Amino acid sequence: MRIDVFDYELPEDRIAQRAIEPRDAARLLVVGEDELAHRHVSDLADLLPEGALVVVNDTRVFPARILGKKAASGGKAEIFLLENRGPRSIDVNGETRHAEIWRALGKSSKPLRFGSDVLASPLVIHLLGRSDDGLLEVALTTNDRSSVHDAIERTGRVPLPPYIRRDPDAHDAERYQTVFARKDGAVAAPTAGLHLTSELLEKVRAKGCEVASVTLHVGLGTFQPVTATDLDAHPMHAERFEIPRATADAIARKKAEKKPILAIGTTVVRALEAAATAPGVVEPKSGDTRLLIQPGYRFQIVDRLLTNFHLPKSTLLAMVCAFAGTERVLAAYRVAVQEKYRFYSYGDAMLLTKAALA
Repeated sequence: MRIDVFDYELPEDRIAQRAIEPRDAARLLVVGEDELAHRHVSDLADLLPEGALVVVNDTRVFPARILGKKAASGGKAEIFLLENRGPRSIDVNGETRHAEIWRALGKSSKPLRFGSDVLASPLVIHLLGRSDDGLLEVALTTNDRSSVHDAIERTGRVPLPPYIRRDPDAHDAERYQTVFARKDGAVAAPTAGLHLTSELLEKVRAKGCEVASVTLHVGLGTFQPVTATDLDAHPMHAERFEIPRATADAIARKKAEKKPILAIGTTVVRALEAAATAPGVVEPKSGDTRLLIQPGYRFQIVDRLLTNFHLPKSTLLAMVCAFAGTERVLAAYRVAVQEKYRFYSYGDAMLLTKAALA
C-alpha cells in the first residue's frame, strides 16, 4: 500500500515536549463507529466491559545513549547501544578481557576508527567493526570492578526520540518508563503504556478485568522513516518478543468467554499477532518478529487498542489504520489536531475498536 495514504498535517507545536502529570491525566480520544468522545486516560476502567483482558508490554528502556571521548584524541563521540549480542573474550593490548558484544550506532566530528576505543568511564567501548546491515559492532568492558550493566546505567542517558527537541533531564529517567517495566532491552518506550498508573490498573482489576503482560523490546526501527513509496518495499526492523504461558492461557480463556482483548500500544499488538497460530490462539514463545501490519491484515487476537498518535507516513500509523479503518483513523487525527491534542511519545492517546473486517 502506498505510504502517502498515511499522511496528515501536524503543526510543530502539537508535538509534546514533556509528559503531562499525573500520567493518566492525558486526554483520550475514544473512536467509535460513528462518533468520537473526548475523555481522559483516567476514565479507562469505565470504558472497558467487565471481564476484558488488558495486555501491557513490560519491557524496560535502558539508558542507551553513551556520550564519551575517543581514547586516542580526546574528541567527543556518541555511541547509541541497540542490542546486546552476549559475552565474548577479546584481546585488549595483549590481555584477554571478557566483554559484552553490542550492535550500535556511532557518531563523532571525525569518523570513528575500528580498533580504537571510546571512553565513558567506567565504560570502555572497543570499536570492532561493522556488521552486514551497516551497524557498528562494539565490545564493552569497564576500567573498574563494576559490571557492564551497572556502567551503562551510570553513564548512559535516556534515549528520548529525536522529535523531543531538548536534552533529557532527571525527570525523564522515571517518566520515560512505564510503571510495569521489568525487562531491560528497549531503546524506546512503549508509549501508550506511559499513561497507565498503578492506581488505574487497580481500578481496571476492580472492574472485573484482568491484566497480563508480554515483552517486546522496542528497537531503533520504531523511528526509522519509510523511504519506499510502497510499504511492501519497506525493510521492516526486527524486534525481540516473548509471550509467557500465563498470557497465552489468559487469551485462550477470554476468547472462549467472548471477552475482548485490549492491547496497550502497538508493541503489544505486534507481539500478540506475531505469536498467533490461529484466530484467538497465541503460542507461548520468544523470538524476533519483522511483522508489518497494514490495511488488509486480518487481526487474530486483539479487539481493542489504546495507542498514542503516531508520525505521518509511519508503519505504526499504517498498523492503526489497518486495525480501525484508514478513513476513520485519519478523520480522528484531523479532529485531534483541530482540538489541540498532544502528539507522539509524551502526548495524548486514542482508544479504538477493531473494524469489522480487520
